[in-house]
Amino acid sequence: MKKILFVLVVVICELLPFWGGGQEVKKSEDGARVTVLKKGDLCPEFVFKDMQGEEVTLKQFRGKYVVIDVWASWCYPCKREFPNLKRLEEKYKGKNIVFVSISCDQSERRWQNELGFLRDKLIRQWWAEDGDFMKAFQIVAIPRLILLDKKGRVIDFSLPQPSDAKFEKILNKLKGL
Repeated sequence: MKKILFVLVVVICELLPFWGGGQEVKKSEDGARVTVLKKGDLCPEFVFKDMQGEEVTLKQFRGKYVVIDVWASWCYPCKREFPNLKRLEEKYKGKNIVFVSISCDQSERRWQNELGFLRDKLIRQWWAEDGDFMKAFQIVAIPRLILLDKKGRVIDFSLPQPSDAKFEKILNKLKGL
């Protein structure tokens, strides 16, 4: 009887994340726990580097919607979308929304080498120093656009590309933009 009860408890604990009773947790390279986010979750306070080498977080944008553009220096489709993202950034200037491009390049040097090209393309360029951000959002392919609400919660994990008319339609439906 004890064996059956033990097996039942193990099975329930394994299935809890699928029932919405908890979040899936993965291990990072250093063995730390990384929570895999789902829609409605608060985005953790990941630390990034900005173009001046300063540490920054998304927390500074609380009270505004945040569009996160995940890209890499080797990704041609990512770079091709920069002018479209810049156009939207300018169009929504003064509204309650900000656009942040986060490089997932493995090497800071590769990202830094692209900054000369990027300075005129987008205002905010950040680099994700570790893989926890990528793991939390389960990013396996780029370009990837993510939308956070004014409180920093995940609204959408995979927005259409900025060149797609659906992208702007989604933004226009945001309350209090």
